[in-house]
Amino acid sequence: MTADGEAPLVVHTDWSRSWGGQEIRVLTELREMRRHGFRVALIVPRGAELARRAAAEEIPVHEVASIAKLRPSSWLEMIRLIRAIRPTVLNTHSSEDSWLAGAVGRMCRVPLIIRTRHVLSPISSRISYNFFPHLILTCSNAIAEQMANQGVKREKLAVASTGNDEERFRFSPDHRQEIRKIYGIDDDQVVVGNVGFLRHYKGHPFILKTMATLPDKYCCILVGGGDELPRLQALAKQLGIAGRVIFAGHQEQPERYYSAFDLFFFSSNEAEGISQALIQALLNGLPILGCDIPSTREALHQIEASRLVDYDDVAAAGKQLRELTQGPLRDPERMERQRRIIAEQYGLDHMMRILLDTYRRHGVVAENRATFTPRPR
Repeated sequence: MTADGEAPLVVHTDWSRSWGGQEIRVLTELREMRRHGFRVALIVPRGAELARRAAAEEIPVHEVASIAKLRPSSWLEMIRLIRAIRPTVLNTHSSEDSWLAGAVGRMCRVPLIIRTRHVLSPISSRISYNFFPHLILTCSNAIAEQMANQGVKREKLAVASTGNDEERFRFSPDHRQEIRKIYGIDDDQVVVGNVGFLRHYKGHPFILKTMATLPDKYCCILVGGGDELPRLQALAKQLGIAGRVIFAGHQEQPERYYSAFDLFFFSSNEAEGISQALIQALLNGLPILGCDIPSTREALHQIEASRLVDYDDVAAAGKQLRELTQGPLRDPERMERQRRIIAEQYGLDHMMRILLDTYRRHGVVAENRATFTPRPR
């Protein structure tokens, strides 16, 4: 509790106006921290999609004109806001807001400043990591190791992988039947699926090029929207597989699609921490073909129905997909083993236990809610 008897105030900042895995993590943490007795709030630029979604859940949102570390007006606005709301915890996420809000948080003596690092890519500067935050949370061990190798202090690093709802992403025979019926997919067809925003680093062309090498019984569903859609549609047509590729667009309930898939082709080849889509597919019990990058290797190291290939090695990907379809694709015992392994490491409950323990070690506790409380089932 704070000195005046109020519950600690946890404030997250994010620079992005778009919607993706990072923003989903932010909203999830705000929602779950509120459930555990904390006050919560959000600071984002005006017009951010995250603001709209947080407000819909009655989470207090502070929209600012801009978050730009080189703009004096952004500094003045952030200083006034932080002084007014007086957060107990300030958790920053993107580069711009981490520089700006992190520095302002230090100036205003916020008790606990956290920087969450979501992506596996080289950092541009050690200053914002070593000086501003008291603690850096990374979404994977691979990210933490990379940052340490670049000179970030190891004692500041802790891993808290993004938690995914263990129950929401369970396999559902009803969802499987529903989605396959909508798209006219026969029971004997093998569906290779992917869920993710259509961005260049997600590697979707690799999926399409591999699909062109597979027999006609293989079809593909790509769930997600994004600016790469026209290029991917053109590539599918050029490869002669347009009739076997379904672009399902953005879906608010992707769990329905995971159940319709027979395999999950995780084609991201850079920048991923540990992808929420990958974890959701694993919770659903799907066999996985992934690109061999450190964060994906980290998630799959205990998963028996998984294969790794180098990005754009189409021959190897086609071979591995065929091998993964030789056995039963929906074996209940294997699926349950896989679900338990993943839930223990990447479930929402696991993430919240780590976060609450981290807060407690830094003296931030909500009254009578210092430990994890399971969600209602």
